[in-house]
Amino acid sequence: MTDPDSSPGWWPSARRVVSPNADQRPHDEVSLLLIHAISLPPGQFHGAAIEALFTNQLDPQAHPYFAAIAHLRVSAHMLIRRDGECIQFVDTDRRAWHAGRSCWWDPNQLRWRKALNDFTVGIELEGDDTTPYTKAQYARLAEAIAWLRARYPAITPGRITSHARVAPLRKTDPGPAFDWAYLRQQLVT
Repeated sequence: MTDPDSSPGWWPSARRVVSPNADQRPHDEVSLLLIHAISLPPGQFHGAAIEALFTNQLDPQAHPYFAAIAHLRVSAHMLIRRDGECIQFVDTDRRAWHAGRSCWWDPNQLRWRKALNDFTVGIELEGDDTTPYTKAQYARLAEAIAWLRARYPAITPGRITSHARVAPLRKTDPGPAFDWAYLRQQLVT
């Protein structure tokens, strides 16, 4: 058995906070990157609630909004905070629970795919639909993407998408405030 501390699926540039909300991928495929946004409570930044949610420690009494979500068992592989700090919750070789009910047209396989957690990496940005993301977040996201693409060559620029694109009737993140053109510029440099 591989020592989890030496797994190559942990990004050395991220602070590690292990989430129990993960399991083995059913196949070795990692070929899609989903970009999400989260703020807890909604519209508030810099607190400990996101880490608490992803580690099943969110206090439902701490805020009225938390009572409705504290029971959820969710995670993402990484979270990039407003200041650019990256926290990794799940080894990228494992399946994080971030995509929910979603589907995606895979142009390589010419079919709609479900169970996206099976083959995706999920990166949450601390943010919401309306607040512009920070330059530090874009810079750190570009670094994370470069690291991921080196590990998983199947994640091409065309296989980087949003949560909103794979679950359009229920999700909007990372929202209109996310500047896709600016991200593409960061990926080229």
